[in-house]
Amino acid sequence: MLKLSTISLGLGLALSTNPVLANNSEIDLLKRQLAELQKKLTQLEEKEQARAKQEELAKAEKAEAQDNTTTTVAAAEPKPSIKVGGAVRTNFSHTSYDDDNKNRGGDFDFDIFRLNFSGNVGGFGLNAEIRFFDYMTAVKYAYLDYDFAENWQAQVGMTKVPFGNSPYNSHNWFFNTTYYIGLEDDHDMGVVFKRKVADNWQLDLGFFKNDELGGVDGYVDDRSDRYSYDVVGFRKAGDGVYDDPTQPIGEYNTFVGRYAYHLEHSGGVTEIGLSGLAGGLHDGNDRAGDYHAWALHLNSNIGPWNLQLQHGEYNYDIDDVNRMAVGAYAFYDSIAAEATMSNVNLAYSMPVEFGPITDLQFYNDFGIIYDKSDNTEDTWMNVTGVSLAAGAFFTYVDLVHAKNQPFIGGSIAGDSDETERRFNINFGYYF
Repeated sequence: MLKLSTISLGLGLALSTNPVLANNSEIDLLKRQLAELQKKLTQLEEKEQARAKQEELAKAEKAEAQDNTTTTVAAAEPKPSIKVGGAVRTNFSHTSYDDDNKNRGGDFDFDIFRLNFSGNVGGFGLNAEIRFFDYMTAVKYAYLDYDFAENWQAQVGMTKVPFGNSPYNSHNWFFNTTYYIGLEDDHDMGVVFKRKVADNWQLDLGFFKNDELGGVDGYVDDRSDRYSYDVVGFRKAGDGVYDDPTQPIGEYNTFVGRYAYHLEHSGGVTEIGLSGLAGGLHDGNDRAGDYHAWALHLNSNIGPWNLQLQHGEYNYDIDDVNRMAVGAYAFYDSIAAEATMSNVNLAYSMPVEFGPITDLQFYNDFGIIYDKSDNTEDTWMNVTGVSLAAGAFFTYVDLVHAKNQPFIGGSIAGDSDETERRFNINFGYYF
């Protein structure tokens, strides 16, 4: 578009040089026309400037919208997030089987310091726990999880073996007799596919390559430095109950399945389930045998009451062997190669307002292992107690009576007729 000054100059020159247009009336008419033309040109120029400004604003808004979209997409992607927690626990015990402890009126000891990690990294869940004792350090679990389909999750790493009542077949600090034969709160190296509760049923399917310390020839200094019980060898005639195993054995290629159905009723939910596992035993050179276990279990919540029932069998099948060596908590113990197990647990939960205490759970847990392949006396344990929750503090107060029970003056491969007693208080701060 021509500038107004250029047009005005051209018209002025035309008027001054053309004699035909020299009279005043015509000159006045041309001036008026020139003024009208200048007015229209000014309006056109203003519109042009307004249009250019609108284009600039539109470009700016488009750029800003693109920036906002990029920011929104970036914000929608989950950022890595890891939470760190843990606990510090101490323990008081007064026992019938340790004369020195009894003469001192009991002992107050450090129990554990532990760290827990949970969160997500790159769309995967991360879960881990490490425990520090006076006498050892042990990783309880460490695995990644991923929700690969609706209601289904995969867990890979050192993950929990899905077997029996969940999460525990007990309410007390000592667990139940099933823990000491490796069938409660056990963790091994493998993969688990978990179907979450939907349509009132759930399913866990697992494959475990070996135990958490790498199996029979894992690169560890001591195969008993672990949290959960596993078979680490077998016993021959003349071997002591607590001896280091002279015949090493390791679990490998274990398949596990757990099915549970949930019955909803007035007052709560009852879970009825079946668990089974089967795998091989390796001596470092060849397959030495097989092992399997099964259990029927019930976990019923009726108002404030919880009832747990479990019954099953286990069998370590190695030629001419009727006793196995197990390892955990930095020492070796023994169990019968084959036995039957039964459990009955009852608990009552009650909210309270007693100083800092907000919840109490009273319980009685009973377990027995019998029909043993080594023909030793039955193992049984009864724990009567109460747990107290007070903010970040949690305490177990347990009175234990047992026979041939680890940590209560005996062994599952023991052959004693004596019933032992232990009064125990475990006090913990959780963060």
